[in-house]
Amino acid sequence: MSKTTGFFVAGTDTEVGKTLVSGALILKLREQEMNVIGFKPVVAGTYQDAQGHTLNEDLETLRIASNLNSTELSLCPYVLEQPAAPHLVAAQQGLKLEISLILQSFRNVQNQADCVVVEGAGGLLIPLNDREDLATFAHEIKLPIILVVGMKLGCINHALLTYEVIKARNLNIAGWVANALSTEMPLLEENIQTLQARIDTPFLGLIPVLPEELKKADNSPYSIEALGFAAKHIQLPSN
Repeated sequence: MSKTTGFFVAGTDTEVGKTLVSGALILKLREQEMNVIGFKPVVAGTYQDAQGHTLNEDLETLRIASNLNSTELSLCPYVLEQPAAPHLVAAQQGLKLEISLILQSFRNVQNQADCVVVEGAGGLLIPLNDREDLATFAHEIKLPIILVVGMKLGCINHALLTYEVIKARNLNIAGWVANALSTEMPLLEENIQTLQARIDTPFLGLIPVLPEELKKADNSPYSIEALGFAAKHIQLPSN
């Protein structure tokens, strides 16, 4: 596969399973004997580990999936401490999130890999600055989108609105994944069928509720076992 391959993992909202799906996709792609690395344009929310290092749980999950240690390669150009809308946190710190810097960081990761899985931040229209949003970055890197739908009440509307944005921005969508979150929603299969009828792109699978022993604690990454569990329930796009 060429250096331009990979996926952009977009979510219908925050906390819908983008990190879990991104890690699972990395594992599935690595099964094809490719060097696959995760990337995230911006993160908001950090914690201190036992050694006093400042970490982000999403980035640490991407590192685990990518088989990288915490000192190898920057996977994100903007690591913000407060868990809130990135452009607002950045403004409080006197920063402006620049697409050019994000692209430069992405290209650096891309040059080290056969394939890059980019995890979005929040929803697709999350602002980066006063002119650009996450969809702007997705358009620049031109990777096919995999949409993650957190299966909960309201997900149909969120999923279809995001799908409409993807089409309106002329972005390429490769498929979508249903993630069951922490508790299985009522009428789960019927909700999936409704979305299948309205989203004209392949359904790549349903990730069930993680078994209790695989659920992650707050301020910690997903384990490789949790990512492996998710990977078994999804498939890669066929093209």
